[in-house]
Formats: sequence, C-alpha cells, structure tokens
Amino acid sequence: MISISELKKQVLFEDISDPELKKLAKVIKELSLKKDEFLFKEGDDTKGIYMIRSGKIEINKVTPDGWKQTLAVLTAGNFFGELSILEKRMHEANAVAIENTELLKLTKEEFEKMEKEDVALASQILKKLALVMSKNLRRMNEKFLNALINY
Repeated sequence: MISISELKKQVLFEDISDPELKKLAKVIKELSLKKDEFLFKEGDDTKGIYMIRSGKIEINKVTPDGWKQTLAVLTAGNFFGELSILEKRMHEANAVAIENTELLKLTKEEFEKMEKEDVALASQILKKLALVMSKNLRRMNEKFLNALINY
C-alpha cells in the first residue's frame, strides 16, 4: 500500500486530509514503465487518472500524415488521463515513457465509486482538477498571445 506521505507529494492530493488520504492509499495502484513503453494509445479505453511518482511521460498525437506531435512532457507530481475520465471517452492521445517511470493510478472504477459513495472526497479531487486545468489554460493562453504579439 502506498504511504500517505507519498500521496501528499502529488499535486492532485496535496490539499487532502490524512484520513481521506488513508482511504485513497487503499485504492491507488502502482505501475512501472520502461523507457519507450506506452501506457496507452490514442483510441484505447480509459483506465484511470495517472500521477507521476518519478520519470517522464510524453503525451503525443500522430498526425494523419504520420508526424508525431508532442503535446506535453510531464514529470514527477504531474497527473494526466483526467480528461478521458471526466468526459467518459477513449484516450485522444498517446502516453509513452521517455525514461523509466513510476506511476500511481486512481482507476476509473474507483473514481466513479467515489463519486457515488464519498462525494466529499470526490469533490475535493474534482476541485483540484479544475484549479490545475484552469491554471494550465491560462498559461497556454498567455503563451499563445505572446506568440501572436511577437509574430
């Protein structure tokens, strides 16, 4: 079982109380990927929300003409896979380890169970998801506007 101190290192769980983290520790799965190993590919079924413990994950898409486009490179503390969970759809991109990587996973089934049985905890996680996504969107907008201004 994963430790509470380990869960607190994850951005997604940093504001959650110890008693709530104990509940999460019971359901969080640990995964290891070797360099160049795919966690999922575009079109795969959603399995959960992934949090990076160590290593790096590249999120990418391959264009119709075969070019790989990197969307993000994520490091320890980052999470991903949340959009597919929230939207209840298949993955829209690939996730591949670009170095040996250790992950934590909150499965889709456990998250959906939590939404029904522990609404307070699910709400805390959803609020953090929304805050991080909002911050990322603002940062992307700023980069886009700076690129337009400097063009």
